[in-house]
Amino acid sequence: MLDRRIFLMTTLMSGFTTAVARAQTPAIHTDTTGLEAGQAQIPVADGHLPAYFAKPQGAGPFPTIVVIEEIFGVHEYIKDVCRRFAKLGYLAVAPELYARIADLSKMSDPQEIVRNVIMKAPDATMLADLDSTVAWAEAHGGDGKRLGVTGFCRGGRDTWLYAAHNPHLKAAVAWYGPVKSPTSAIQPQTPTDLAAALRCPLLGLYGGRDPSIHLADVQAAAQVARDAGHSVQIKVFADAGHGFHADYRATYNADAARQGWADALAWFKSHGVA
Repeated sequence: MLDRRIFLMTTLMSGFTTAVARAQTPAIHTDTTGLEAGQAQIPVADGHLPAYFAKPQGAGPFPTIVVIEEIFGVHEYIKDVCRRFAKLGYLAVAPELYARIADLSKMSDPQEIVRNVIMKAPDATMLADLDSTVAWAEAHGGDGKRLGVTGFCRGGRDTWLYAAHNPHLKAAVAWYGPVKSPTSAIQPQTPTDLAAALRCPLLGLYGGRDPSIHLADVQAAAQVARDAGHSVQIKVFADAGHGFHADYRATYNADAARQGWADALAWFKSHGVA
């Protein structure tokens, strides 16, 4: 049995987070017909992380996408993203990166989540956990030679960091997320700091009406990467705000979400993930 003093979350939350205003229209639901999907336990250095995975039925190996959550945990929206990838032939897996720190299913204040969870999560642990997630995927039908990563909000920021960390990645897609933010002893570098060290092509999808992100900073980080010889493309959806792909949130922008999803799939395909 896991030591709950270390891992406060041993199972994933059900439904959606209560930490944001909900959209007026129903969220997208992708069924599991033709899929294997459900909770997994990913071995890590100090125990097991709960995670959600989805993949086509069969032995594989399947192209693999690591999905990095928002700050709100691996809830129904993140699970559905995994199923959407699986319907297209991928193995997709989303680890609960904050399981050691708090039970996000019991938290509803975004500021409290940021202050008491997100800012206390060491980047080195996050990167190691993502490596462990890749290893789990390879042992469960994933193809490590066709590996991509995508992340949303804070996960977009972490996507940049992982793209500078894992040399086996073929491509990365970051959905919003800051490229500049306060640093600390446990979060010592930003995406901008690491832009010149990217190890795979990166697509960034951002909202033109996102008050939390300065687009000039995003373009500057992309230029640092390009100057170092890396392939980075930034696409800005002029009428979209933060979280525009999250169909359960009031900030959902259906047109930007559909186009961004198509752009992400094309990016993975063109760089050898699909």
